[in-house]
Amino acid sequence: MFRKYRPITPGTRQLVLLTHERLTRSSDDKKAKVKPTKSLLLPKRRTNGRNNNGHITCRHKGGGHKQHYRIVDFKRDKENIPAKVASIEYDPNRTAYIALLNYVDGEKRYIIAPQGLKVGDTVQTSDEPPFSVGSCMKLRFMPLGSVINNIELYPGRGGKLVRSAGLSAQLMARSGGYATIRMPSGEVRMINEQCRATFGAVSNPERNLRVEGKAGRMRWKGVRPTVRGTAMNPVDHPHGGGEGKHKGNTPQTPWGLYTKGLVTRSNKKSNKLIVKSRRKK
Repeated sequence: MFRKYRPITPGTRQLVLLTHERLTRSSDDKKAKVKPTKSLLLPKRRTNGRNNNGHITCRHKGGGHKQHYRIVDFKRDKENIPAKVASIEYDPNRTAYIALLNYVDGEKRYIIAPQGLKVGDTVQTSDEPPFSVGSCMKLRFMPLGSVINNIELYPGRGGKLVRSAGLSAQLMARSGGYATIRMPSGEVRMINEQCRATFGAVSNPERNLRVEGKAGRMRWKGVRPTVRGTAMNPVDHPHGGGEGKHKGNTPQTPWGLYTKGLVTRSNKKSNKLIVKSRRKK
């Protein structure tokens, strides 16, 4: 659910924020969210968009609130060991929620929480039913038509695809050692059927309704201001200069490279596994 704020101040005039009702609350204070597990936290060093030489390689980054990195299990390689969902938690490093799993053998791990996963549910990685939300399985054993997320590209390397809030893919077919998957972008591609995926769609689907309301809230997230090229001088940007307001010429970056529609995908990538491109209607 989300909340639209009354316009009491300029910063709340357009503000729409999520209420995070699905997150697990502390037993002591029902309003306070449960604290993350310390053993699954790492310090997160900020680069602010700089490389090892101190040069800016990614613009518009810097500042922001201090964060810890949550160690998320994308591989799901504990086979045939059931785990109970202990909590659904917020993760500042990703758009989706994460779920804390307590395995029967005592180990704790975070996973990306799918929609519908609740505290107390039991999930596991296996090649046999049940096909419950949050359980993990190789593509070769999944029923056709399954809605899945956190999909591996190569067996054993961990999930790389469909990990953002609200996304889901669908298992369409299987043949010749490959599974055909329809991706959230509309692309249809083949993936090795030995790769693992998780049942269900990713949690927090209302996130795209969020409106920050003010520039300061973006600064808290580590995003610095973006200046339009047409507002610059000719020395600073290909769109700069000229009399009065104008839309600029051909869309370009400050370094003169064409953008906004130019295909930059490498030819070395696995084009042969793409059945239908996301660009073709």
